[in-house]
Amino acid sequence: MRHVTTIDSRRWLAVGTIIAAVATGGSLWLSFGLGLVPCELCWYQRILMYPLVVILGVATIEGRPLVYRTAFPLAVGGVLIAGYHSWIQYTGAPTACSVGQISCGIVQYRIGGITVPNLSLTAFVLITAVLFVIARWSK
Repeated sequence: MRHVTTIDSRRWLAVGTIIAAVATGGSLWLSFGLGLVPCELCWYQRILMYPLVVILGVATIEGRPLVYRTAFPLAVGGVLIAGYHSWIQYTGAPTACSVGQISCGIVQYRIGGITVPNLSLTAFVLITAVLFVIARWSK
């Protein structure tokens, strides 16, 4: 089995950082650019995604592959919340989740036909996969 070198781990960490940064930028654009109000589950996803930009970014610069121990719980938590949020929107399941008048079951916006929670889920799954690669092959 091949071990990931420091250069390889930095590349993987950079990929994770880029994914987290794009997701963070996208969520900010939806709020400030389009004026969409995040629902409660969107806020939880943001709470888990935003720190990943800094955590993975610093780990990339410093070459610290063991950061997966810190980042993995955030990414997996994001997968669970975004998956639940996607399920609510897909099934139309009733939920008490709301901030003000925005229900978690309402699809406010689609990008390329994909809902925002699905995009968030995709980002968290990709970051989790990157962290898994780093964890699996790092020393």
